[in-house]
Amino acid sequence: MTTPHRLPFLLTRGVLSGAILGALAGLAPPALAQTGAAPVAVAKPPLKKADTEAAPAAMAATAAAAEASVDATVTVTGNRPTNRIDRQVHDVKNDVSATNSSAADALNNLPSVAVDPDGTVTLRGSTRVQIYIDGKPSAMLQGDNRGATLNAMPSEDIESVEVINNPGAQFGNEGGGGPILNLVMRRNRKPGGFGAASANGGTAGRYNSALSGSYNSGAFGLQGGVNLRHDGRNTTHENDRVRIDPVTGVTTHSTQDGSSSGLRNSAGLNTAMTYKLGDKDTLAANLALSRNGNDGRAQERYVSFGADGAANSDYVRANRSSGNSDSATWGARYDHKGEVSGETMKFDLRVSSMTNDSGSAYSNAYAIRPPRALDNQSRQQNVTENRMVDFTGDYERPVDQAFVKLGYKLASHKNSFDTRYTNIDIATLAETANTARSNRFELDETTVALYGSCQMRINAAWSAVAGLRTELTRMNFSPMNGQPDVGTRYVNAIPSLFVTYRLSDSTNIRFSYAHRIRRPGAGDLNPFVVYRDEFNVSSGNPNLKPTNTDSFELGYESRIGVLDTNLRGYYRKDTGLISERKAFISDTVILTTKDNAGSNQSGGLEFTLSGKLLPKLSLNTSGNLAYTEQRIFASISTGETKRHAVSLSGRARINYQLSDDDQLQVAVNGQGKTLNGQGVRQPNVTTNVSLRHALTPALSLVLNVTDVFNANKIETITDTDLLKESSIRRSAGRIAYFGLSYRFGGAAGAAAGRRGMGQNRGDGAGAGFGAEPRG
Repeated sequence: MTTPHRLPFLLTRGVLSGAILGALAGLAPPALAQTGAAPVAVAKPPLKKADTEAAPAAMAATAAAAEASVDATVTVTGNRPTNRIDRQVHDVKNDVSATNSSAADALNNLPSVAVDPDGTVTLRGSTRVQIYIDGKPSAMLQGDNRGATLNAMPSEDIESVEVINNPGAQFGNEGGGGPILNLVMRRNRKPGGFGAASANGGTAGRYNSALSGSYNSGAFGLQGGVNLRHDGRNTTHENDRVRIDPVTGVTTHSTQDGSSSGLRNSAGLNTAMTYKLGDKDTLAANLALSRNGNDGRAQERYVSFGADGAANSDYVRANRSSGNSDSATWGARYDHKGEVSGETMKFDLRVSSMTNDSGSAYSNAYAIRPPRALDNQSRQQNVTENRMVDFTGDYERPVDQAFVKLGYKLASHKNSFDTRYTNIDIATLAETANTARSNRFELDETTVALYGSCQMRINAAWSAVAGLRTELTRMNFSPMNGQPDVGTRYVNAIPSLFVTYRLSDSTNIRFSYAHRIRRPGAGDLNPFVVYRDEFNVSSGNPNLKPTNTDSFELGYESRIGVLDTNLRGYYRKDTGLISERKAFISDTVILTTKDNAGSNQSGGLEFTLSGKLLPKLSLNTSGNLAYTEQRIFASISTGETKRHAVSLSGRARINYQLSDDDQLQVAVNGQGKTLNGQGVRQPNVTTNVSLRHALTPALSLVLNVTDVFNANKIETITDTDLLKESSIRRSAGRIAYFGLSYRFGGAAGAAAGRRGMGQNRGDGAGAGFGAEPRG
């Protein structure tokens, strides 16, 4: 499969911007004519909110039913929509393993999504993924905090996950500006009280437990939960590196092998309250707190070889780490319904913070001592702080033959890094600050955004959403080493367009386009050299500019026999790509930094098939055939180079009802070869098995085994004219959890118990009950 340099679409960014501006000005039919959709002259009644797709989750059931008359939805099980005009929605709450797995496990079950053991998330092979909670970015899911948070968050707290490959105008560009995975948290609005409790024990002393509940009476609603987790992944890794001198061609060989271990504690609590002031006004507030431990032990062996192939340095470096990562999120919201049907006004404030305080104590022991090297000790203290304040206002109203949304956003994002490295004399225990490995850096980012979008039902078959977002961003970073502050500003216009054609009652064709920007993050901009280990250091680049992305998608959704079918072709082009560059700063030490030298284009075909093959057997399978081409800076001698990769990834999840009380689920996930920095990442396959047995209508036993064949690994290969490197990282993936899940209170609890928590519904998908995502 090849990807053309010129799109077969007669759509340019300027044409799309003009079309969107025209649509927002009330010229919807001519604007759509520019995209190839012929204007249709038909008499149409005034459009109501219920006539458009993507109605807010809080709309009444009558509105949702009317919405289906315009844009038919494809469903897996039940009656809840799986797809909307701008996103695909996946129900995860009824997964068999939900009561003892993490958010990372839940994301790993989604089509074209992969989460590695370190918590790195990719979507269609790209790591430039934003993760939202109820439609908003959160500090605890930014930067290095993301992996620990996803591995600690119980998947049972998640109602559904929305995959938004081409985000619309209501979404901002914080945290990467790429596609969005929106975690819609559980909400229960049924009258009365309802609760759930789970307790699970795992191999090697692991355990987790959770308790959640809700109470709704009249105008008042309250819900919350607490969770505890003691979990982790022991890892081993091996690295073989050859440096080639650019002048003499002489090679220098080194190896690095190591392991890490330690189960870490995490705990969290959350609560949310709603109060209806009347038929038209609602107040809501929420609070969430969590703590993740950073305790662990690691050991690394470093060996360097001379030109004759003999080892000239061989030592072991031990590391004992400690500390905690604390997060807090609170928010308030006011919703008002206007006099006109479908008219709403919403104000939402979210404040989140994350403080990661970790310390590492190092000691070196030499087997082969190079000249002047001594056994030594040292320690490093890292304090990272991340704070986000997000205030949005949204107004929605039917206008003539369209439904218009207008909104604003005021956001502040502050990051700080403080690293202190200290050398310790092993004879006197005297401590000396190592200024070369210590640094402090702060980034202050402020964003003001305005957006508008127009939802249109052109006729019984055609519907569209056109949007335009304008963002003003100010970034100010302080090196905190006596150097002056550096600041920059960006103004960006961001168009988007979504079109749906209803081919029949069960078949839709969808087209979407979005322009996005990826601003460099704090770690990308930090100019200090940050110590990673004895062979690896990194630094940011304060001169980085945003990456611009244009993304197109064409989808076909239908039903073939008993299977719901989705087929999507996509194309994405990145210019001014923020990419990694590696360079030797000594015979054995590599510096990894970032620059804007290069571009990336990718395309592919993605499919999903899901449904009940037999009364007791359901299937959910997906695949992605992708082509990626990168132009990046390779080295001073070769300059820019072009690389490409063809990747085939897929997953299959089978649910089988063994009996009225027993359900078995088997999931196989396979990731194809992907480009990774200046190297490539090799394919990887894992298999997970879950079994649920209903003891009573409300009490169930759950067994979950991840990576049954213990095959999970991250293998990367780099091959340039100056560097030959191979690296393999393995995690203790085969982990078993066994536990109890109990649901109580109200008819909902009994019904959930009778279903065995997912009986014949493990592959279902739904829109979720969270707040409508806004950016």
